[in-house]
Amino acid sequence: QFVESDDDEELLFNIPFTGNVKLKGVIVMGEDDSTHPAEMRLFKNIPHMSFDDAAREPDQTFSLNRDPTGELEYPTKIARFSNVYHLSIHFPKNFGAETTKIFYIGLKGEWTEAHRHEVTICNYEASANPADHKLEQITPQTHFIS
Repeated sequence: QFVESDDDEELLFNIPFTGNVKLKGVIVMGEDDSTHPAEMRLFKNIPHMSFDDAAREPDQTFSLNRDPTGELEYPTKIARFSNVYHLSIHFPKNFGAETTKIFYIGLKGEWTEAHRHEVTICNYEASANPADHKLEQITPQTHFIS
């Protein structure tokens, strides 16, 4: 089983994560022919990325070698990919074929649970309103020690 591009050699994968990922490496397996991707561009945290968005500067670019067995791992710049919740992988070209085929994409890294906080509406008092803080009258008592 494989994924093959439609009209040209470009392929784009959008991968959302359920938490935050520190991405350390990527493995790409293709056919041992000209349909294997020749370049890989990584974009982080751009949900719903399209081919139009792929014109922007990627977070990291790799020149790929033919790897039908998945033995090559391409290490990422860990500082740049330390807090990824969505990864887009763009394959702009292959080794000369009309279409690109990919059999496997492996991602290596560490997953942590996402800490996404929703917007909280808070009201703050600039100064206390005494009417809001009524206390019963305290009667002073004196105790004598004899």
